[in-house]
Amino acid sequence: MKRTLAIICLAVMAVSAFAQGPRMFRRTPGDTLQSVRINPDGSTTISIYAPKAHSVSVQGDGGFVPMSFGPAAGARPQMVEGENGIWSMTVKDIKPGLYRYHFVVDGMNVYDPKNAGMSDISPIATISDGNDFFAMKNVPHGAISQRYYFSKTLNTWRRMHVWTPAGYETSKKKLPVLYLIHGGGDTDNSWPGVGAAGMILDNLLAEGKMEPMIVVMPNGTITNVPNEVPPFAQDMVTDIIPFIESNYPVLTDKEHRAIAGLSMGGMETMETAFNNIDMFTYVWVLSSSFQPGQDPKAEAERLGVYKNAQKMNKTFKKLVFTQGGPSDIAYNNCINTRKELDAAGLKYEYMENAQEGHSWGTWRADLYDLAQKLFK
Repeated sequence: MKRTLAIICLAVMAVSAFAQGPRMFRRTPGDTLQSVRINPDGSTTISIYAPKAHSVSVQGDGGFVPMSFGPAAGARPQMVEGENGIWSMTVKDIKPGLYRYHFVVDGMNVYDPKNAGMSDISPIATISDGNDFFAMKNVPHGAISQRYYFSKTLNTWRRMHVWTPAGYETSKKKLPVLYLIHGGGDTDNSWPGVGAAGMILDNLLAEGKMEPMIVVMPNGTITNVPNEVPPFAQDMVTDIIPFIESNYPVLTDKEHRAIAGLSMGGMETMETAFNNIDMFTYVWVLSSSFQPGQDPKAEAERLGVYKNAQKMNKTFKKLVFTQGGPSDIAYNNCINTRKELDAAGLKYEYMENAQEGHSWGTWRADLYDLAQKLFK
């Protein structure tokens, strides 16, 4: 069957082998880099991690980077490399405003990989004959909205995406909620974009295979912290869930609340659900495990698995772990995690919905399966 290729510019970060998060790989000085930083003296430091580059400069709107555009433009301001591979330059007296900019690394234009907006401009290649479960079909489509909320936990404004089913705007029925978290290196744009969450959910609902629900896709990435998992879990409980339950007509009991996350988001799922057992009935951990590099038994004890296993068994209607087969980079870590769950007497299901490794092919299949089993 002939397949077609469509290049769609969507708000999502490109698929990456780093989806399990930086903890699965060697850390670099660029992991926690803040690329545009306002200093106490009012100056602004602009930085990029480029350890193998020979020359780096920055180009942008006038007023942000001196001598960039226009008749008075001069040479591009050159950046200076530090010992850690981070190139930087400091500019004084930048007026408040919004400015476009990019780096020039060895003659190539490079958009700031640390800028949060990068997740909104990466292209996606969709390869489908139109019949796949993630394809756009001739069915009623729901809406995916961007919502901003103030996180008291993190003391900053943050964004989430929210899918509401077709017909939601004219319905007064309260719906259950699935909180669906992406993996490390991605943002809240990933599930609606490369995850095709909207298409998958639209198709399932139109086919009568899932219950109507609201799906909240928060931003599980928190920059400039060594480990974003615990603060995200606190943000979920203190800020995200209260925001949804205050702004949407949803059912607020644990029987109508589910949480799922892939890779780093799976760690955040366990961190949230295991520490707040009475908040969720459905818990799905996709291509994940206890935090890599940590002793699994110590992590199980930290998350209260041994102490609370029986309570979890009564509360969680479905606790599910999935993997993308032996090639999934979280596969062995998950085996070690499940050994601790078994030792504690915690009941769960294990499945492999796709043999596509640690990739969005696996996680789209996981969502397709997951959505059909919730709130029934």
